[in-house]
Amino acid sequence: MSIHSVRRECANLAWDNSIPPALHVKSGDEITFDCLDASNGQVTTESTVATLGTINFAALDQVNGPVFVDAAQPGDALQVDVLRIENPEWGWTALFPGFGLLADEFPEPALKIWKLEQEGFAWFDEKKGIKVPLRPFAGEMGVAQKKNGAFSTIPPYHTGGNIDTKHITVGSTLFLPVEVEGALFSIGDGHAAQGDGGTAIETPMKVTVRLSVRKDKPYTKTPHFSTATADTKPEGEYYCTTGIDSDIREATRSAVRNMIAFLVADYGLDRVEAYMLCSVAGDLRMHEVVDMPNYVIGMMMPRSVLGPSNEA
Repeated sequence: MSIHSVRRECANLAWDNSIPPALHVKSGDEITFDCLDASNGQVTTESTVATLGTINFAALDQVNGPVFVDAAQPGDALQVDVLRIENPEWGWTALFPGFGLLADEFPEPALKIWKLEQEGFAWFDEKKGIKVPLRPFAGEMGVAQKKNGAFSTIPPYHTGGNIDTKHITVGSTLFLPVEVEGALFSIGDGHAAQGDGGTAIETPMKVTVRLSVRKDKPYTKTPHFSTATADTKPEGEYYCTTGIDSDIREATRSAVRNMIAFLVADYGLDRVEAYMLCSVAGDLRMHEVVDMPNYVIGMMMPRSVLGPSNEA
């Protein structure tokens, strides 16, 4: 195993399989990425709501990479183990006119600069006793698509991207479908905290991941992930499959289909048994509903429900 790093200057504003790799690594290597926040450094601790009117939206949501992983071939899965995350003591949350689930009801810009306490929380309103627990993660994690061309980093795709899923934090493992040689993995969009489906406390971060090629997960057609046990107490650990689509119902149907495929492949169930288990034990979650045009819906299956499997 080797340890590598990718500087914050090695960033792109599109998913494109023609972008030359910033780094070549072997399966099992660790890489530390030094990522700016989603504003690409345009929002700082000194920013005010007036700053939002000067934002260059074409520069938002950059991703660091791409990283070429030796031995990764189309049909494989790329395993991304999130090992460490470091972020500064500040972050920001904004309302941008025309953006967000209730954009029509909140037409005015707003900006909040947060102080991130070392104790693991940020005060929303100290006088009222309202505080937010910190659970940092990278909102953007993905690989290149097989289709040629540049694809925006704003929405999520079946190959990952802006999946904005709060459960993929330190100790969690993400699985992505490989469509091009080397996978071409990129990461960015640091979040200090976020609710399911929402926007976040945006922050720069250094994130260290281990990238490993998996030849035994051909059913991985969208992002799958396994949560960290400590991240999901008291429920315990989950395995999650996702569905990504511009139609929220189709995204939900896809998430369930993908869980069925996982249960058939790794637990030896038939499709009817797997569907029944999904209906009585699986939890459907809205992971991302603001980065149009696509939604990310998860089917989360508690590991406590399942016995031994072939999946590692």
